[in-house]
Amino acid sequence: MITVVGERGGTEVSRFRLGHGDDPVSGLAERGWRAGGVRASGVLGDLVLRYEVSPTDVVRRHLVPHGPGLTAGERAAARPRQRVAAYAVVVADGALLLTLLSQRAGSGAGRWTLPGGGVDPGEEPSAAVLREVHEETGQDVDEVRLLEVVTRHWVGVSDRGPEDHHAVRLVHSARCAQPTRPVVHDVGGSTADARWVPLGEVAGLPVVPTVPVALAAAGVGWAHPGPQS
Repeated sequence: MITVVGERGGTEVSRFRLGHGDDPVSGLAERGWRAGGVRASGVLGDLVLRYEVSPTDVVRRHLVPHGPGLTAGERAAARPRQRVAAYAVVVADGALLLTLLSQRAGSGAGRWTLPGGGVDPGEEPSAAVLREVHEETGQDVDEVRLLEVVTRHWVGVSDRGPEDHHAVRLVHSARCAQPTRPVVHDVGGSTADARWVPLGEVAGLPVVPTVPVALAAAGVGWAHPGPQS
């Protein structure tokens, strides 16, 4: 369960459970609150996202797209699946730590993303960042701080069959005090390669849509050539 809490000046003004397919920022807006900074507490299974909020009259709607080519029967058979994952923006010596998605990543294969992955039941998101960054890149990081929560809701066909998928991505910043040559320890998983990429070269890479959002949240300057499909 994920609980979203809105606080204003240290006082709780809103609380609700994040339903399947919901977005926390849109949920707060529907209740009259504009979301600001966010922090997380608890573990997966009992996770709380706390936002600093201010009043707003702008309501954001979170729409549910359906994958192309789905039949009515496939949509009806789609099984709900929520995946909570934690990622990190790690910059050292003017370079960004990125990982290349393998063929196991399906349609994302061949794109670069931030190091990170699924949060285990009972695990804190910050602990998942430390574990995943090491598994995927061999780097040790600290000073993990939550920056942004990015959600994506789609109904389509994955390698598991028809699926109603709700991705909740917790984007963090983290520090790597002693960067080394990246090594992928989780061989055979979703990571094919890991690199320190100079910030000036990131724009030339095929990246997943979460990357530009994460870099903007982290205040990392770079030049993006346009939206990625």
